Amino acid sequence: MNRLAGASSPYLLQHADNPVDWYPWGEEALERARREDKPILLSIGYSACHWCHVMAHESFEDPDTAAVMNERFVNIKVDREERPDLDRIYQNAHMLLSQRPGGWPLTVFLTPDQVPFFAGTYFPNTPRHGLPSFVDLMTRVSDFLAEHPEEIQRQNDSLQQALGRIYSPAGGAIPALSVIDKGRAELAKTFDEQFGGFGDAPKFPHPASLEWLAWHSARHGDAEAERMLARTLGAMAAGGIFDQVGGGFCRYSVDARWMIPHFEKMLYDNGPLLGLYAERAAHGDECARRVVEPTVAWLEREMRDPSGAFYSSLDADSEGEEGRFYVWDPETVQALLTEDEWAVASRVWGLNGPANFEGRWHLHEVAPVATVADALGIDEAEANTRLDRAGERLLAAREDRVRPHRDEKILGAWNALMIAGLARAARALERPEWLRLAREAMTAVRERLWRDGRLYASVREGATGAMPRAYLDDHALLLEATLALLEAEWDSDLLAWATTLADTLLEEFEDREQGGFFFTARDHEALIQRPKVYADDAMAAGNGTAAQVLQKLGFLLSEPRYLEAAERTLANAGPMVEQAPLGHMSLLTALDIHYQAPALVVLRGPADELPAWQQRLRAQDAPVWTFAIPAQAGDLPAALAEKAAPETGVRAYVCRGLQCAAPVTDPVALEGALDEG
Repeated sequence: MNRLAGASSPYLLQHADNPVDWYPWGEEALERARREDKPILLSIGYSACHWCHVMAHESFEDPDTAAVMNERFVNIKVDREERPDLDRIYQNAHMLLSQRPGGWPLTVFLTPDQVPFFAGTYFPNTPRHGLPSFVDLMTRVSDFLAEHPEEIQRQNDSLQQALGRIYSPAGGAIPALSVIDKGRAELAKTFDEQFGGFGDAPKFPHPASLEWLAWHSARHGDAEAERMLARTLGAMAAGGIFDQVGGGFCRYSVDARWMIPHFEKMLYDNGPLLGLYAERAAHGDECARRVVEPTVAWLEREMRDPSGAFYSSLDADSEGEEGRFYVWDPETVQALLTEDEWAVASRVWGLNGPANFEGRWHLHEVAPVATVADALGIDEAEANTRLDRAGERLLAAREDRVRPHRDEKILGAWNALMIAGLARAARALERPEWLRLAREAMTAVRERLWRDGRLYASVREGATGAMPRAYLDDHALLLEATLALLEAEWDSDLLAWATTLADTLLEEFEDREQGGFFFTARDHEALIQRPKVYADDAMAAGNGTAAQVLQKLGFLLSEPRYLEAAERTLANAGPMVEQAPLGHMSLLTALDIHYQAPALVVLRGPADELPAWQQRLRAQDAPVWTFAIPAQAGDLPAALAEKAAPETGVRAYVCRGLQCAAPVTDPVALEGALDEG
């Protein structure tokens, strides 16, 4: 066993018995590199990553390859989910060095002072795919560094300057509202009219873009934004990216049609997608409802830790093959189903057609249920019933298969995304049992990741390694999740938690000189850069989320510190947003809020009378921030305590920005007050 044997990360533990002399990232490895003046080979991946497994089997488990690594480099293995700070820095370095996007596994060669001078992703063990063998590459890279140290130093200086420009923007003014229209136009240009989604294969959900479409269509009545959103969510629900048998979405589709996914399932996608689909289901979209129910069932069945928190991911591979757990053949399926079930399932899922994945069938909706029902002469409800029964039989049979590896880390940021998604789903569809799941997950996160007044990013049962410090995303997303819980059901303790998170953002992460938030806290380990990230990627940028939720909390509590911090963030990000609005959709939402915040309604009254008012407010077309505070609630800050409950009935306070109208006590009057805005 190498030095990874005591790691907290399941990904690092997968490499603990490699012949490579791996180190985890830390001072021991970095000091050795400096002492021996030896370059560092940095390998970044995660446990559910298919190509990470391929490179591990081909190279890291091979003694001859390991001998070259051990002789020429100090070898460091990093879990990108535990150390997103390192991943962000070195992914951007890869982009600058190679002029193309990175990915995982990320393979970076560093000088002893941690500055990268060559980077790539997967390298094969023999020359193929236009790539050199990994051993040949290592030899050439090591030799070049030894023979051209001055050239490497000049490149490193230039790279540091370029990274500094990326991570330390000079800032400017808050963009004009017109930049939102520019972003909307850019997004429309990339829209796939045939299959939904944006761009070509591989096709990712990009929840930040989908969330923005939902916001913009509801806020501004944008029918085209609604059409793009509906087409994309409908195509994803019908596609193989959605697990038609077990629920939950895979990370991305390798084709433009959403048919064949990369089979890993990540918690971070499924949280926002759950919220989006649930809110559509609440407005009568039955297709969306058929996504939400099995996704929550998947969470409870496969992703829930005994503490109530949620695990990180499921691997793409099982028994050494990608997708093996999920694919079928028609004979097996037909044997499991009744004749009536097979008649529907075979047509809907394409089992009566050609194989679509390496000689087998990965289920996706080939024909709509309504079309199949017409062809069989049955009504759509009956067809759906048969399809549901077929799915239940297949799920039961699939449970006997060898399961993909599950990464059982509890990540604060990813749990926050799922907590918010569950809270939104529970609120939209009036499902108190889902709200219980969300609240129990938040309790578990607070108990396990909040220690001595400090938040940590990750924990795993039985791990002995040090817990990594929490990042901007952990704090901002947990604040967003807390506000989602408060909108679903008031809890004064959660409000106190929200203010703790917001104050920590300002104290530990804000750039007090230029505005915006750094990705790491003030006392974080010194790296070659202190990143400040504004662009969205697979997740919304922490700065975009922070700017949104600080405004929401600032308006709720009439707290100017939070509102001013959001304004400084928008100003510092301003030139970047103006130049590339499509890459900053979460900041576009924050900008929209800055120029005109949605109506914020505080309801005060008996707990048993508040739900009827909340239900009416949920039916509003435009977004309304609603907080229903029972009359008996205590520990309220001044801004809420002064919004007193009446002796009988419910009183509604309608606020726009920091101005609140006179309270109303009649639901019709409340709707009228909202219409006036």
